[in-house]
Amino acid sequence: MKRVAIQGGLGAYHDIAAHSYFSEELSIVPCLTFKDIFSEAAKDEQTIGIMAIENTIAGGLLPNHDLLKLNDLKIAGEQKLRISHTLSALPGQQLQDIKEVVSHPMALMQCADFLDTLPGVRLVEHEDTALAAKEISENKTYGVAAICSRPAAEIYNLEIIASGIETNKRNFTRFLILAHEGMVAEVRKSGNIDKASLVFVLPHTEGSLSQVLSVLSFYGVNLTRIQSLPIIGREWEYQFYIDLAFADYERYKQSVKAILPLVGQLKVLGEYAEHKQLENNGKS
Repeated sequence: MKRVAIQGGLGAYHDIAAHSYFSEELSIVPCLTFKDIFSEAAKDEQTIGIMAIENTIAGGLLPNHDLLKLNDLKIAGEQKLRISHTLSALPGQQLQDIKEVVSHPMALMQCADFLDTLPGVRLVEHEDTALAAKEISENKTYGVAAICSRPAAEIYNLEIIASGIETNKRNFTRFLILAHEGMVAEVRKSGNIDKASLVFVLPHTEGSLSQVLSVLSFYGVNLTRIQSLPIIGREWEYQFYIDLAFADYERYKQSVKAILPLVGQLKVLGEYAEHKQLENNGKS
């Protein structure tokens, strides 16, 4: 049985993404923070991590990019998951009974239009959607509802007052599957490697980024995402996280070698199979 460290509790979207990717029984290790995922993996080289990296509404989770760069886990795969939220509370309550809504800040933001229809209801931020549901259940807190997944509501015996409350129904999160070098081949899904994630630093000179992009284009490598982050302690200098998609693995390898003279501190964060089919599992 695979041991998978996730951010959040059972029923969290990380939990759902893990089971969607592996489609088998898992030993889930709940972690309070994303950093804790790497700490758990450091204790056991067989432990796999799963971490959200971007959302179609909220954009990239910037601190998680640095975690990838600073730790040794490799990206072995990805899972894109349709995020559908419920408003759930202890059984027997109705919408008018709710005086407080608790959830992760991103979930609160994603349900802003629905929450605007609840004047006077207090919004409280929590570190995790599923753990918010768990606390309500364990503390028997009436008048308080959690924004969480349907599985979380079911796990913690909450009643769903409203479902599909996210503002944008095209709400997807991309999760990265992380593993130690020796586990990558086992964790990676079958199929050709057609995607890679890299990070590098560029010199503070005119046209440095366009030169890199020109080289990638020459080798037929498609830049699917780019995220710049400041380098702490080096004012106005940036590191760039990029995702590349390609049909020819050898041409991709050649492109990486070709950009080496143009960049500094290049690190390949992972090479894996792109998840092309979005999961439309709104009930999750």
